[in-house]
Amino acid sequence: MSIETLSIGDPFFTLRILKEEAAYQIKGKTIVLNLSDDPIRVREQTLGELQSAVLQGTEVRDVSHAVIVERYADHADGELLMAEIRKAWPSAFEVRGEERLRGIEHYMSPKVWVGQFGFTLYHSASVPLNVGLHKDHAFCPVPGFREVHTQIIGFGKMQQCRKRDIETLYLEEPMAPGTTHRPMYDADGNYPWHQFETITPSVFMAVEMLPEGATPPEL
Repeated sequence: MSIETLSIGDPFFTLRILKEEAAYQIKGKTIVLNLSDDPIRVREQTLGELQSAVLQGTEVRDVSHAVIVERYADHADGELLMAEIRKAWPSAFEVRGEERLRGIEHYMSPKVWVGQFGFTLYHSASVPLNVGLHKDHAFCPVPGFREVHTQIIGFGKMQQCRKRDIETLYLEEPMAPGTTHRPMYDADGNYPWHQFETITPSVFMAVEMLPEGATPPEL
């Protein structure tokens, strides 16, 4: 049994990793994302692998592995919150250097790896975001890389395309606080062309999952 608090959301949000917890009491509004293939029990219902929900005033049981986001609903002024985030976090282009991110109002927290799982928060400030379609994750040369995104603040949409052209869009999932899009990778970790697009200024969490044999990039 363990509960590990991550600092990447400070001072705006509190993130915790739960492992092998028979029961955990949820108090204020909290986003819960199941990172295990074992279901999490919520009263008479369950959260399956990589499914998430907003919970409040209830107990989750049989938690093999999950990440939770607390205090996301405690901010009375969303515009002020995101203005403070922009002061605290660098742009994604500064950190990652990807040409598609140049000049884009897209900001990111520090990234932390806990075992094979990487956690990062992103703030997308403009509407539209125009972050650019992509499908490769070159830092993970081992087949089987997985990634999902969970909406925390605001509204967005995850888009999948047949080609590197938004006109070839074939699947779009709305993203609201507490939503995690369905996995889009195949068994070998191959992705379609995809992007996150804003409906409103947003904050979301990216969870990267490395296959066995892959090493977190900064190690």
